[in-house]
Amino acid sequence: MTVKGRCYCGDIKYEFDGEGTAIQCHCRECQYISGGHPNAAFVTAKKGFRWIQGEPKSFARTDLEVARTRLFCPRCGTSLATLSPRFPDAIILKVGTFDDPSTFKPAFAQYTCDMQPFHVLPEGVPAYEKTKNG
Repeated sequence: MTVKGRCYCGDIKYEFDGEGTAIQCHCRECQYISGGHPNAAFVTAKKGFRWIQGEPKSFARTDLEVARTRLFCPRCGTSLATLSPRFPDAIILKVGTFDDPSTFKPAFAQYTCDMQPFHVLPEGVPAYEKTKNG
């Protein structure tokens, strides 16, 4: 199943093969990126992903030893994806940029130690204080 997505203004579009893992991340960094809520993200292999229109700009903090790279639309500012040095073969997509975000069903929630009182955990979804693997 091919999943398509785009930025708010439509300048940047992408598609991928639909394979991967949906997660909900409550870490403080994701709260900054999302504007306060947990990050609804989909981790997929770079090899099944392609930009089909436009190219995003990137940003990585220079004060961190192992910084993630944020990809965003240079025109409207939509946060599209993240590249993590921990997962060099993956791209982490923002579910809100999917053409149909209703397909999002997180496999697990992580970094619940940073949850805010207004965050909601989906019923029946496994939750981890830090990451699933530690």
